[in-house]
Amino acid sequence: MIVNKKFLLTLLFCFTAVSLSVFGQHKKFEMRGVWIATVANIDFPSKQDLTSDQQQQEIIRILDKLVENNINCIVLQVRPTADAFYPSPLEPWSNWLTGQQGKSPFPFYDPLYFIISQAHKRCMEVHLWLNPYRVTMDENINSLSKDHLFFKNRNIFVKYGNKYYFDPGLDQTREFLNAVVKDLVLRYDIDAIHFDDYFYPYPEGKADFDDAQTFRNFPRGFKNKADWRRNNVDMIISELQTTIKSNKPWVEFGISPFGVWRNKSNDPRGSDTQAGIANYDDLYADILKWLRQGTIDYVAPQLYWEIGKKVADYRVLLKWWAENSYGKNLYIGLFASGLKVNTAAAWKRPNEITRQLALNQNVEQVDGAMFFSAIPFISNLQGLNDTLQTNYYKYPALNPINRNISSKISPQVQNLTLIKDSKNDVLIWNKNNGTDGTQASYYVIYAFKGGKIGDMNLPENIIAKTQDNMLNLSNLKNKIQGKYTFVVTAVNRFRIESDASKPLLNVQVAK
Repeated sequence: MIVNKKFLLTLLFCFTAVSLSVFGQHKKFEMRGVWIATVANIDFPSKQDLTSDQQQQEIIRILDKLVENNINCIVLQVRPTADAFYPSPLEPWSNWLTGQQGKSPFPFYDPLYFIISQAHKRCMEVHLWLNPYRVTMDENINSLSKDHLFFKNRNIFVKYGNKYYFDPGLDQTREFLNAVVKDLVLRYDIDAIHFDDYFYPYPEGKADFDDAQTFRNFPRGFKNKADWRRNNVDMIISELQTTIKSNKPWVEFGISPFGVWRNKSNDPRGSDTQAGIANYDDLYADILKWLRQGTIDYVAPQLYWEIGKKVADYRVLLKWWAENSYGKNLYIGLFASGLKVNTAAAWKRPNEITRQLALNQNVEQVDGAMFFSAIPFISNLQGLNDTLQTNYYKYPALNPINRNISSKISPQVQNLTLIKDSKNDVLIWNKNNGTDGTQASYYVIYAFKGGKIGDMNLPENIIAKTQDNMLNLSNLKNKIQGKYTFVVTAVNRFRIESDASKPLLNVQVAK
């Protein structure tokens, strides 16, 4: 019998990946993010005529479902089309929220404040997802609020295809976007600002984005328009990093780009792919430059293709981004919605996403994943939740420390005590207060069977995360019974975990 050596190597690689994911040690520090898309009511709200109470109940349902899967981050779209999912002094309320741009929710509430408080209550980070340049999803400008900037300063906008965009080549565009981001960073208790893959718009056939006059007026020494466009985007990325860090140094700035930077056929540094679109050449986004210079804090490339796809193989791109992340945090964007909408055979054989997670776990540079979008978790597409809960995300994980941010440690948790009565065993400790990012975002409670501290690097020893300075052990009887040793740590805004508290040894948890 003739055996195909390449086939055997591939089979061995896949078996090894799956085996390690099942039997290997789970990660204590891992990003597990989910995009919550608001544009076109993809995830939230499910439709535009919900009452404020219905919206709140809907987002709580989403958050609770994500917590069941030990998700520790949401990436919430708050500015889909130069509008706002919060009361903004600069832009109108989003029509995706209320059905009419400029119309506030009724009864009035601040959706962003509500969602942040609910997510943080569940010890989940909140990354605010903004689209920098898009103004409309079609050419109907009559759908815009009469107070929209479009009608106040028409000259800074460009129509391309059937949509309108800010002109990235203008100083006014950068100044306005910096003002939007500064307002969000100052007013809200957020963990990151996040852009996805939409910079200059995706090409519409052979039509060129109409910025020729801007290029003539403000060339800034550039002769080549493509280089000038890339510099326009470079400038806003660099400026936003400064705007964010000058106000709250712990707030991250992350980008989720299209999965291909450049094809190798166009650049020897590029990936061995044949993608029809590339960040550098078509969207004018030089992601590698931003990673190299540190003007972004993390990258979450959208690797939305299956393993083995000829023109863009997931395995090839995973390896390429791991080798080209310049030491910055790398989270892989996974297309969970592809389990429903993709037609390739790989997506119909349960479960392509978990096969990709298995590969990710064996790449040292990968710090976690972000999933698009929330709906697959609500419907448990192809048993995705079951696989996460029983394998990949069986235990809680802390968000990984960002290597691009100088951080500060939190004080040790003090006075861990057990209070017992006839019904409850309650752990309490002093609140860990601090300033400038050292204050506790949440506490991590570890339980070790017996009378001594075990391995704090094993996430299976984490029994809870909470914002409160107490934990009722009686609510965890399904997890722990018998004698345990407990310690508590604090995780601050920089994601730094404090030293463990003084332990409570050999505590009998009531049966």
